[in-house]
Amino acid sequence: MDKTQVIASVAGDLNATEEAVDAAIARAATLVQAMIGSRAALNISAVAGAEAQAHALEAMASLGIARQAMVACHEQLAKDHRRLGYGVYAGKYEDKGQGDRPPTTGEHRLRAV
Repeated sequence: MDKTQVIASVAGDLNATEEAVDAAIARAATLVQAMIGSRAALNISAVAGAEAQAHALEAMASLGIARQAMVACHEQLAKDHRRLGYGVYAGKYEDKGQGDRPPTTGEHRLRAV
């Protein structure tokens, strides 16, 4: 792999991870909404399931912290990239609407569903 391919690979892994965290947040929000809606549809007291709902909201808060950490990771990688003299990476993957994603090097591929 040349330098451009390595950089593209890391960028692809970073993008996939960011998308996976966003998808997890969206899925958790859907769960909370379903819990509230099902309780209302079944005409069950708000007390029922309150603890489970609190745990789901706690998980969402943790996912929010994970998202902030990924944003910080992205910013740091961008700083390191410039500091190492690679400049701004302007490959075909920069515009998310064009082309395929860069290949990843990780053994496991994260995919937003």
